[in-house]
Amino acid sequence: MDKLTVSKILCLLFAVEASIIQDNYNRERTALLEEETHKAVGGKQNLNANETIANNILMRWKMKELNTSYNDPQHFNFSKHYFSYKKNIEKSKVYQIIRRMPKGAVLHVHSTLMLHADLLVKLTYEDHLYVCYEDEGILLHFSESTPQKACPTKWALVSDLRNASGDPIAFDSNFKKYFTLYKGDDNEYDFVDVTTIWKRFHIVGRAIGSLTAYRPVREKYCYEVLKQYYRDNIMYIEMRMGLYGLYELDGTRHEKKYLVELHKNITNKFIEDHPDFIGVKLIITHSRSKNIDRARETLNAIRSIKAELPGMIAGLDFVGHEDTGRPLTYFLPMLSEAKDEINFYLHAGETAWLGTSADENLVDAILLGAKRIGHGYALTKHPSLMSAVIKKDIALEVNVISNVVLSLVHDVRNHPLASYIALGLPVVLSSDDPGAWSAEPVSHDFFVAFMGVASKHADLRLLKQLALNSITYSALEDEGKTRLFEVFNKRWDTFVRDVISDESLLDTSVS
Repeated sequence: MDKLTVSKILCLLFAVEASIIQDNYNRERTALLEEETHKAVGGKQNLNANETIANNILMRWKMKELNTSYNDPQHFNFSKHYFSYKKNIEKSKVYQIIRRMPKGAVLHVHSTLMLHADLLVKLTYEDHLYVCYEDEGILLHFSESTPQKACPTKWALVSDLRNASGDPIAFDSNFKKYFTLYKGDDNEYDFVDVTTIWKRFHIVGRAIGSLTAYRPVREKYCYEVLKQYYRDNIMYIEMRMGLYGLYELDGTRHEKKYLVELHKNITNKFIEDHPDFIGVKLIITHSRSKNIDRARETLNAIRSIKAELPGMIAGLDFVGHEDTGRPLTYFLPMLSEAKDEINFYLHAGETAWLGTSADENLVDAILLGAKRIGHGYALTKHPSLMSAVIKKDIALEVNVISNVVLSLVHDVRNHPLASYIALGLPVVLSSDDPGAWSAEPVSHDFFVAFMGVASKHADLRLLKQLALNSITYSALEDEGKTRLFEVFNKRWDTFVRDVISDESLLDTSVS
């Protein structure tokens, strides 16, 4: 055998060996990626034939929109503030699909910050509404005559100011700015520090709270909230709500229980008009800034109301800026005493700090047996706590846009939700206070999470699992969950068929 032949044989052997090595490597690589996909939220979902077709349509548009961002990274929306691209979201085909998708339930939202600012402005057309202009915000009050409450300027009828403006449309546009952090101006897109944004947030909350404390307006507000959320394909809501007395035009105040009764009555009326809506439960809240005695009053009120209206009360939570508010350990004696009779849905870890009391609220939420943890933003820094959350099956109520607006994260690609999804944690998506930044009830959060946080490969299985999680981890009893699953499955099948048949989604230029 000559040298040339030997050389050819050796080259062939080397090529075969290299090919085997490459094939083995590719198999191992594929196996690792498949293992990650299977472990992630939604990874165990199996799509049927129609779902597969709908998923192919969804993913073609997702790839097109993300590839546009990769090719022009200076315009990559999700690395910027939510306010900078908010007005463009509805142009996205992916968003249009998500918008019509049934989303199950919303489990983390605050009752007075749920409605879009445009709809709040319409409520200011009610008679007898007075306004007091404060330093940076407003205080509203309904009265037959000038309110006797203190005001640093002077009380004026909103209707008189609107009529005197000469331009009611411009007046309303300016008035709306008191109800939302989203101003629509370029200078609002910059991130500000946490303390400053929370101050602005409280100003907005104070304005909306003063508007909705009037009983007739609260009734209209509640019904409009349910309409807006229903249009966003939400079939069940758990609202966080403080207990206080609504008032009448003559100044008469109702007892705190009346507020719960009002929500029950409005919800029942809405269900009559929309039979596939499942209902509302309330998570009663107490401010972290108030002392233990006031907290005990809240707890006793929950006990009393729950005894009379058991179907309306889900449990208890503490709210407010965690970095500056009292930690859960401050309320520990009271919480330890009540944990066997009241369910806890506790805000914890809504902070960027490590080792602070706000961060360590995660420890106490877990030890106190919280059914769900609100935000849980700091959890990735605590591997032992993350293991406990998985072992105890404690759902994390994640609110991505809220975390951006309130300055916890700048680029959502760095949001810990990415890790929670990859690790298969029990996650539910919610929106926290969408009215305060004029967002859709939950569709915007689903869109930002799907496009900006989750893997490029995350598909319809993730979206479906997130919706199913919202039902699984809700405070509904078994019968209610069964009913909600039935409604969801029926609406899901309709949604899938609609995506397949929508000719506007069949753009042949998308590959």
